[in-house]
Amino acid sequence: MTSQVETGNSGIRELEQILSDCFGLQGSLTELPGEHDLNYRVETELQGTFLLKLHAPGDKAVLDMQMAVLEHLAGVAPDLPISRSIADKAGDLATDVVFRGPRTARLLTWLEGEVWAKADNRSRETSKSLGALLSRLDKALATFEHPGASRVYEWDIASARMHQEHVDLIGDAEKRHVVGAILDHFSQVVAPVLETLPRQVIHNDANDYNVLLDDAGKVCGLLDFGDMVESQRIVEVAVAAAYALIGEEDPVGSIAVLLGAYHKINPVTEQEAELVLDLVKTRYAVSICMAAKQIRENPDNTYLLVSQEDVWRELQRLNNENPQLAKLRLRSACGFDAVPTARKVKNWLEMNAHTFSSVVKPDVSSPRTVTYDFSSRSPDAAELATFDGPEFDAYCERAIQEAGADFGLGVYGEDRTVYKSDAFEMGSASIRRSVHLGIDIFAPDFEPVHAPISGRVAFFHDDNVDNGFGPTVLLEHETDDGIVFWTLYGHLSRRSCAKLEIGQTVEAGEAFAEFGQRSENGAWPPHLHFQIVTDHLGLEARMHGVGVRAQWPVWRDISPDPSVVLGLPVPAAVPVAMDNEQLVEERHHRIGRSLSIAYSDAPLKIVGGEGTWLIDETGKRWLDMVNNVCHVGHCHPRVVAAAQKQMAQLNTNSRYLHDTLVEYSRRLTDLFPHPLNVCFFVNSGSEANDLALRLARAHTGQRDILTVDHAYHGHLSSLIDVSPYKFAGKGGEGAPDHVHVVEMPDLYRGRWRYGDDDVGQRYARNVSQKIAELGEQGRKPALFFSEGILGTGGQLTLPAAYLQEAYAHVRAAGGLCLADEVQVGFGRVGSHMWAFETQNVVPDIVSLGKPIGNGHPMAAVVTTEAVAASFANGMEYFNTFGGNPVSASIGLAVLDVIRDERLMHHCHEVGTRLMSGARALANRFPIIGDVRGQGLFIGIELVRDRATLEPADTELEFVIRGMKQRHGILLSSEGPHNNVLKIKPPAQFGDAECDLFLEALADMLQDHSDCSSH
Repeated sequence: MTSQVETGNSGIRELEQILSDCFGLQGSLTELPGEHDLNYRVETELQGTFLLKLHAPGDKAVLDMQMAVLEHLAGVAPDLPISRSIADKAGDLATDVVFRGPRTARLLTWLEGEVWAKADNRSRETSKSLGALLSRLDKALATFEHPGASRVYEWDIASARMHQEHVDLIGDAEKRHVVGAILDHFSQVVAPVLETLPRQVIHNDANDYNVLLDDAGKVCGLLDFGDMVESQRIVEVAVAAAYALIGEEDPVGSIAVLLGAYHKINPVTEQEAELVLDLVKTRYAVSICMAAKQIRENPDNTYLLVSQEDVWRELQRLNNENPQLAKLRLRSACGFDAVPTARKVKNWLEMNAHTFSSVVKPDVSSPRTVTYDFSSRSPDAAELATFDGPEFDAYCERAIQEAGADFGLGVYGEDRTVYKSDAFEMGSASIRRSVHLGIDIFAPDFEPVHAPISGRVAFFHDDNVDNGFGPTVLLEHETDDGIVFWTLYGHLSRRSCAKLEIGQTVEAGEAFAEFGQRSENGAWPPHLHFQIVTDHLGLEARMHGVGVRAQWPVWRDISPDPSVVLGLPVPAAVPVAMDNEQLVEERHHRIGRSLSIAYSDAPLKIVGGEGTWLIDETGKRWLDMVNNVCHVGHCHPRVVAAAQKQMAQLNTNSRYLHDTLVEYSRRLTDLFPHPLNVCFFVNSGSEANDLALRLARAHTGQRDILTVDHAYHGHLSSLIDVSPYKFAGKGGEGAPDHVHVVEMPDLYRGRWRYGDDDVGQRYARNVSQKIAELGEQGRKPALFFSEGILGTGGQLTLPAAYLQEAYAHVRAAGGLCLADEVQVGFGRVGSHMWAFETQNVVPDIVSLGKPIGNGHPMAAVVTTEAVAASFANGMEYFNTFGGNPVSASIGLAVLDVIRDERLMHHCHEVGTRLMSGARALANRFPIIGDVRGQGLFIGIELVRDRATLEPADTELEFVIRGMKQRHGILLSSEGPHNNVLKIKPPAQFGDAECDLFLEALADMLQDHSDCSSH
């Protein structure tokens, strides 16, 4: 309960005196709500805002605990958004005062924000941020101990048994029954498990008046440590969830969000996750009991009755949730398998699939099928929506007849719009079951149904309603490990089900049922709904056959794809489309966290591509200005056709003779100057550079590598070693002994810059110096790595003669020179096919990747006959997929498109237009420090001051975010200071796209300029 006491003028004067005498402060005071203590906001002119707390007489140990915990947290977690203690003039954290009787005064820092209960900007992110804050708090509290926490406290859920004696005080009979049942369940089922779980001191009161939100709706503060207690850690989550779900459309979903966020930082156990729902209900039951007790003691306190309305309403909603489904959702929110046994069931099915019998038409060894599309995107969706029953039947039958099929199929995972009745709602109209959990087999009524696996009849139910299942049977089966699961058969005939008895054994292959007629199967066309069930959620034969798309990770565990049982000759399942938040969660659960997500604050779900455009799931088109992989344009029809044609004929390894591979190697090497005429084919740029290292070492007999500072050459261990961008960055281990970093030839901010004399020669001398240092140790270089334009260095064009001089130094020492064309090759630079040609050099080895296959995973190394001969030392070189016929066909198609569409010249023309436009913008916006590049490989460097060259990295973030959000243009940053706008679009990028980009960039720079001037 909260109450507010009016403080008169005389009281204010007394408080001002306390404030001055104890803390040396003067300011205005505003009374705040409080249950036991008096609380005041103190606003001073100079020192800021504070919270003055006047504690009523009580347990000294508890008050001491509140002070001690703030001191503890100040030491171990100073960044937590909680109030901090302010000492009085004597240096004490608490002072005895007299105000309406004896009290203890404390002064705390003030936390800004709106209390959760009054904020109107709450969202899923709000619950996430609360879970994250509590997890950080509890990690910090794990090492905190205090005698005051070791109390038996009536607001500790773990002590809920004490409230069973108060149940009879609840006046309303329904409430009394519900609360009594919850507390009995807690005492008999929950408490014995809870007592085994991790214990520590917890805050225990993250209620909707103790949690503060900022303007973005994220938690920015936590108040009041007065309810702290040593209890089970998971109680912290349950208390917070009990308030966070109030008024939310999906209460279990709200709990899941908070729990999932907590688990990411402070992992909970599976048992803890499974208890949360019961603990939230128990919290509500405790609250109702406490209120009943207080009303009995104070009958005139009508506020207590009002305050309990939310509690009772939310408890009723939670009681209407399927408790087993809720438990599975909470498990899934933490990344646990929703159904703990589902994985083993699926594995058993996979291992034993060869023993299963056919469910229908067992005498047809290779059935012919036709697959229906009942999704919202079906070409027949509009027609299907108008069908009555007989028309739907005729539609299904006609498709089977026209295809000459034995039966028709409705697929697993299909998101259907045909489930329209209220029966498909899950608690609210917006949370509906629509994703098909089984496979439908359409055939005439009374078609026999055979058991694929031996089992027994476990459950039967006649779902005799329109859009229902009709007669439904679940057969129970058991794996070799004794794990029970079920197969579900819906839309059966009543006459066949009448012959079955619960517990009856059914052998594999036995015809135990038959398809029902429309009049008895829920008013659907005659068909069988076949489904695997790992957990029937207590519904038995009333089990759902359709799941909730937003909860798909849970439902696919409950009912996995039954294709494994049916063994059909065609696909009978489709992926379920997830929203962006689900996809991010799935990636985090199943894919290494080090794999980053572009635009992680608002990631894109890309489902298509065309030319220079990417297309998201809503159909919105995004201008792609960073994808040099799809060099000739996303989904170029000639490349796609070449891949499809060859894939339909043959794809095998390169040990067999094949015309396409030889033709591709000839076409590719024809594009290089002599003597670069030997190819090795691999699958990625990283593989290509790794092979280049092997070639160089085999030819020179040396191991030492020269690499340009801030360069990146691939993700393999051997290439991380030669990539300063990685080994000198976060998580890196520094340069290994065999790697020697040469100075980056940066014409904008390096030692020698635009306009200086002999810049290329000067930077190349650093290569000579490194070679000399090696020589002093009796060592020589094996290979010098360099790009023709430095990508991760910040899109840096090389100074004239740099590679000529550097190559000369390396070769004089017996080393080889590699041109890494993975980023810049295939005509992107506009003037030449390869960037190294702009430096008038011929390398010994060239590595190719990214654009070579227009998105297909292929790459190559091109070298000389002499180097290739050195590598042929008796150890066979073989690459399983490198140079396969499909890759070779794709590679040829890419070369054809570059040639036929004149893309090299196109890159020159459009790149010149873009750089000219960007330089014109530089005259308007001094934040543009440099515009550089060749063709369509361009960098625009932003600086805060053209004299000091201070990098404008945060400003570039602003520009990139705005280009995406406001203009639908995708860009990214580059360079050692992350202040270079990286531009490398597909080569089809044209004048219209160029002008669109320049207009958008001008808009964002003007916006930034306007903001900076205010």
